[in-house]
This record gives sequence, C-alpha cells and structure tokens, in this order.
Amino acid sequence: MKLTPLIVLAALAAASAAYAQGGGGMTPEMQAAREAMTKACAADAKTLCDGKERRELMMCLHDNAAKLSAPCTEAMAKAPARPARPQ
Repeated sequence: MKLTPLIVLAALAAASAAYAQGGGGMTPEMQAAREAMTKACAADAKTLCDGKERRELMMCLHDNAAKLSAPCTEAMAKAPARPARPQ
C-alpha cells in the first residue's frame, strides 16, 4: 500500500472538517483539487461507498484504495496537503 494516498486522504478529511466547522480556510488550489477529486472519484464513491458523506466517505475511499479507479487515485495523489495552522 502506498503512503501518499493515505496522507492525501487525511489532509482532505482535515480540510473538509475545518471547512464544515466554518473555518473555510481552503486555498483556491485546495478547492480546485477537492473539486477534481470529487469529479474523478464520483463513480468509485457511488460503487464502493454509497450513502457515505464527508469524513466517512474519505475513510471509505481510503479503506478501498486498492479498488479505486486510476483517475480517482491520480486525483487524490495531486491534492495538496493543508498547511499547518499557526499555534
């Protein structure tokens, strides 16, 4: 199993959670990557993770990484990691 998809999924899950909580601090690049991943992974999400949303969807895609289509895998690999929050 490759580590990169795991890191990308964790970063996207964190970004989604922060956005849902009103943080909204997604950069335009992160938003574009999220939209690209949503489009590329739509069929995989419906087939493998039907009915799941947000964090549960990301975890489901992570759990099924070996079954994902090539476009979905590529889109997840291209998604930028969220920058660390200043403390």
